[in-house]
Amino acid sequence: MTFRTVAAGGGVAALCLSLLTGAPALASDSSSAPMTAPITVATFNASLNRSREGELLEHLANGDNVQAQNAAETIQRINADIILINEFDYDTEHKAADLFRKNYLEVGHNGAQPITYPYMWTGPVNTGVPSGFDLDNDGQIKPGNDAWGFGMFPGQYGFVVYSKYPIKAEQVRTFQNFLWKDMPGAALPVNADGSSWYSVEELAKFPLSSKTHADIPVDVNGTIVHVLAAHPTPPAFDGPEMRNQKRNHDEIRMWADYISGAGTYLYDDKGGTGTLAQDANFVILGDYNADPSDGNSYQHAIMQLLGNPRVLDTLPTSEGGPQEQALQGEANATHKGDPKYDTADFSDGRTGNLRVDYVLPNRGVFVEEARVFWPTREDELFRLTGLDKNPQTGERQPFPTSDHRAVWVRMRFPASADQTVPPTTSPTPPTPPAPTTPPAPPVAPGQPTPPVQPTPPATVVPPKADDAASSKTKTPSAPQGKTADAPSKKTSEKLAATGASGLTWVLLGGGVLVLVGVLLVFLKRRGQ
Repeated sequence: MTFRTVAAGGGVAALCLSLLTGAPALASDSSSAPMTAPITVATFNASLNRSREGELLEHLANGDNVQAQNAAETIQRINADIILINEFDYDTEHKAADLFRKNYLEVGHNGAQPITYPYMWTGPVNTGVPSGFDLDNDGQIKPGNDAWGFGMFPGQYGFVVYSKYPIKAEQVRTFQNFLWKDMPGAALPVNADGSSWYSVEELAKFPLSSKTHADIPVDVNGTIVHVLAAHPTPPAFDGPEMRNQKRNHDEIRMWADYISGAGTYLYDDKGGTGTLAQDANFVILGDYNADPSDGNSYQHAIMQLLGNPRVLDTLPTSEGGPQEQALQGEANATHKGDPKYDTADFSDGRTGNLRVDYVLPNRGVFVEEARVFWPTREDELFRLTGLDKNPQTGERQPFPTSDHRAVWVRMRFPASADQTVPPTTSPTPPTPPAPTTPPAPPVAPGQPTPPVQPTPPATVVPPKADDAASSKTKTPSAPQGKTADAPSKKTSEKLAATGASGLTWVLLGGGVLVLVGVLLVFLKRRGQ
């Protein structure tokens, strides 16, 4: 395996300098700072959504659904320690998430080893929830476009997080009910005459998140990593007002503000306010429906994250992406972005393949490998990704798994206890900061208001009964096959101090030997 260092800082330079000068490398350098054991974190839009409520439960009940088998095998091949699965229909009893875990992930497929996730999180989403308004202004109120997030039933296109490490259930924060109008300088859509696309009554209830935004703290052997999960709406299927493009932009901006400290205006579904601590570990996961170079995103929306000083772009690659760009042609031939970074196989004639799925950790991590699961057509595993049209006849056919590709990064996080400041509870959000994007024309009252009917917070699904005994007695060590934890900061400092004192004793001893030698020569000559 070829390791690729993407960590920021001058640790390597410091190490080289120490070798040249004979000075020990300091424990505070990034090369010697305490780090977690390497963990693999992944995101995968697995297209485990169905056309009617309850249909996914039926398909997962017996373990014989081919598409679900392919999705499970893909995850097993990656062997992620933490994974977000987008487009996984939500049900209030979390039955689908548990069935997929039990009947598919914990069963080997085509030689891939079963994978066990004792912990998972899933929660309610805005997709398919009726708004009661004509949000697309076509004169009708109907499912789909007029739901708070596009969907035909509540819970469609939800998501689930699986983890080998404990999830801090009591610290999970969700932002399902944060109102779009309460974001300072929100890119709210307007008509051609400059009037608001949405009425004041609609904006008084309109959530920014098309699904939900969730901050899910995971305890990686004592180091907290905040999994920031979301799935912004596609920047398409709208008109000149660009209502979906602008919503996608601001959904991405929510996380940019949350990690940078500019999101003091945010309130979560429990009424808490506050952003992520500046020294907290995090990883942003999900299908963000935004490519940095191509596609229809509004004002290069994803650059709010890729260009954020707190974010490390791990740049996962594949061999399959460039091959498909060359073979599929059409819209792909006009793209500016490098196809080795593509993560989705979209319509060749209209959109082309794009990079829309991301694993973005905080700066300071050490990246060992970053990949997109997109095999070439010659690879045996290409059967898991496949094509949406027959290469011989050109006839359309469903993808064997999904039109998205799984993305995974193997990395080490700075090892430390959680430094996150607990959110405060306030009846109203604080005074908004200066906008981070050019403000749109005012269309709603400027004073933020809490959500009218907050949804009860989602809960972490506990381990199964046969896992309960072990999970109660101790925090699990690194998953099977992983290396042991990095030494603690105190141990590293002790090792560095030992190295320094050792070098000192070597130099002193050498000096004494030289003095003894000179003295012996002097006495010998005097005696002659």
